[in-house]
Amino acid sequence: MANNIPNPFKSVDSLKLTFNHIKIWYTAGMGFFTDAYDLFIIGSILATIIDAYKYAGITIPGFTEYLIGHNSAFWIGLLTSSAIWTAILGQLFFGYLGDVWGRKKVYGVEATLLSLGAFLSALSWNLPSFIAFRMLMGFGIGGDYPISATIMSEYANVKDRGKLIALVFANQGLGSVAAAAVGIVSALVLPPDIAWRVMAGIGAIPAATVIYLRRKVPETPRYSLLAKGNIQEAQKAAQILGTKLDVDRPIIAKRIGLGEFFSKYGLILLGTAGTWFILDIAFYGTGTYSAAVLAPVFGSPFPSHVTSPLPLSEFQADLARALFSGAIPFLVGFFGYFTAVALMDRLGRKVIQLQGFIMMAVIYAIIASIAVTNSKGAITGFTIPATAAFAIYSLSFFFIDFGPNTTTFVIPAEVYPVRYRTTGHGISAASGKLGAAITTYLFPALVASIGVKNILIMLAIVSVIGAILTWMFVPEPKQKPLEEVAREELEVPAQGTAQE
Repeated sequence: MANNIPNPFKSVDSLKLTFNHIKIWYTAGMGFFTDAYDLFIIGSILATIIDAYKYAGITIPGFTEYLIGHNSAFWIGLLTSSAIWTAILGQLFFGYLGDVWGRKKVYGVEATLLSLGAFLSALSWNLPSFIAFRMLMGFGIGGDYPISATIMSEYANVKDRGKLIALVFANQGLGSVAAAAVGIVSALVLPPDIAWRVMAGIGAIPAATVIYLRRKVPETPRYSLLAKGNIQEAQKAAQILGTKLDVDRPIIAKRIGLGEFFSKYGLILLGTAGTWFILDIAFYGTGTYSAAVLAPVFGSPFPSHVTSPLPLSEFQADLARALFSGAIPFLVGFFGYFTAVALMDRLGRKVIQLQGFIMMAVIYAIIASIAVTNSKGAITGFTIPATAAFAIYSLSFFFIDFGPNTTTFVIPAEVYPVRYRTTGHGISAASGKLGAAITTYLFPALVASIGVKNILIMLAIVSVIGAILTWMFVPEPKQKPLEEVAREELEVPAQGTAQE
């Protein structure tokens, strides 16, 4: 650090894990619970509306006519990707504001937007209105990434910082399980025209519970002192954790221009943004096309030939079974999140990310090599027992979550300087969602042209590229103060320049 200024956050960094750390985790994490819930539940909503018409002859006015017919592919693609595109905007917008205005001023706004969007989605009167409300929700979801990750990193102690940031993200695992449970139960006990609204509306609840808490969280000690030079505000934040900063004069981080930022941190940004981009191509690719791999294992619970509409109770039972089988790989992935949490500060972020990408590549290559396809490229079976193939495939979800799906969220919250931390995280996260959006749009055409087996080979190659980018450009922040990781240059401001 410049001018031999000692680390003013030594007391915060050396704290043991406290209840207040857990409280901040809960406040930050509920947004990611909602993120996963709302992005996962859309598949169940689509299946409910489309299958209700296909197998039970049930039409839901304002929705069925868009999702069935010659323009259905356009509307389905728009619905599934709408929240992703606005999440990109939210990540960039809130990431920028978080550094310019501070974390505190925008915290809670993003949770309000995503909760409101989810609630209004349940009240949609037709598909275009549903898409519009999901776009609002996606904007809030995007904003949650850089702000929540950075607030957790700037309040965390050094020893547990990795696991605390990873725990914020691991709420996605809980959200996915909740979405699976709500989808299955709603499909089983409610008529389709009500079931899909319940699925959509429940997503508003978790984020709504933390809006007040987020508005009450003080500005982080690091932003208060290093960006604003406000000792009193920084001490107030430290008191939340039950400690006091060892500082009696304003200390700020050296201001650097955008050009100097890219010169100093450009390769790191390539690492954090590039690996997140690669990860989401694989993550959304496997998530979107799991059905093609699972079909030879589970088959369809619906009758192969429906000559007359199924009775409502029979349709509900079949739909619930279909949703359950589609959720199984995500349930396997659930354990990956918390394995990452447990080992984040022991193995380190870089090791976990590397092994995750490598194992993903190995699994995709194995499934591609044992898959049997027809003339159209669709998987019809495997050269080993189908249950064994399914077990191997499901492990890809485990290593995605015990790997780059978690670490790409954690690392950008640690490696950038305080004045660019939410911006760097926002750019990295937006790169990931761009990969997701590209996957959502291009993969249907690729499936038709090259088949699922070749897509799996492509995902294996993509995962190898992710491992290479990790090895070359991603630093290891484990057990280091944020200022050391980010190579922060601290200085005493000239008299009168500190912001009170």
